[in-house]
Amino acid sequence: MKHERKKWHEKRKEFVGVVVSDKMDKTVVVRVDRKVQHPIYKKHIIRSKKYHAHDPENQCKVGDVVVIRETRPLSKTKRWVVVKILQRAQT
Repeated sequence: MKHERKKWHEKRKEFVGVVVSDKMDKTVVVRVDRKVQHPIYKKHIIRSKKYHAHDPENQCKVGDVVVIRETRPLSKTKRWVVVKILQRAQT
């Protein structure tokens, strides 16, 4: 059986997160939470990290649940792009 190599666009990471800021033009800040186990106490802890993501149509609002994908560097801090909006914020 031949080993198939993944194409470059299939290796990109994707995360689901919540938009926490939309004050910049064509950029949103997305908070991604993940559960990790504490090494000593074995309790599950929620760790979060913020990513700047490209939103070309300025569609995302604060509170939206979005999928972001890794991409080439777009600016000093932007290395992610919004793929789709899973859930709109409740107003």
